[in-house]
Formats: sequence, structure tokens, C-alpha cells
Amino acid sequence: MNIDHLKLLSLDELSEIRDEVIAKLGDAMLAEKARLEERLRRIGMAHEVTRFERKRRQYPPVRPKYRNPKNPTETWSGRGRVPRWLKPQLRGGRKLADFLIAKALD
Repeated sequence: MNIDHLKLLSLDELSEIRDEVIAKLGDAMLAEKARLEERLRRIGMAHEVTRFERKRRQYPPVRPKYRNPKNPTETWSGRGRVPRWLKPQLRGGRKLADFLIAKALD
């Protein structure tokens, strides 16, 4: 099919062609994926590339260092993302040290 021929087609006809192309590409991608997985299985690497079987490293539990004064059940260890309750406080000018738990000061 030549490009000049595509210019003569209606939007409906072009849409049908697009749908056919997407379907064929999807089938080709699934076939290629199956072929590659079979090759990996044959050489014994299939278990290494499976995302869902990968084990995460175990980290020891971390005690909380900061506490929300308005709701003492909300705490934060200082690791990871800053919690929602703490962000507006810090933006308002308070210091992180203002939220330290007394035991964490020792």
C-alpha cells in the first residue's frame, strides 16, 4: 500500500486499518514474548527475570522518631516520604526537631 493511497481513504477506513495494525502488532509482540520466554526457560534463566518471584531484602523494624502533636497515633521514623501530617507543618515554618519523640532525643 502506498502513502498516496492512504490520503484518499476516509477516516472510517483509516480507523479500520489502524485497528488491524494494532491487532497484528499485538499478536506479533505476544508471539515474540513467548519465543523469548521459551529461550530463557531452556537456558535456565526464566526464574531470574520473573518480577513477581523476586524477594525483597528484609529491613529491621525502625522505631518512630517523630510524632504528630495533634494525633499522637501518627508517627514517622524519618525514613521514606514525609507524611501528610508533617508537610504543612514544615511549610508553615516549624522545624523537624519540634516533632521529635522524647525517647528519640536520648
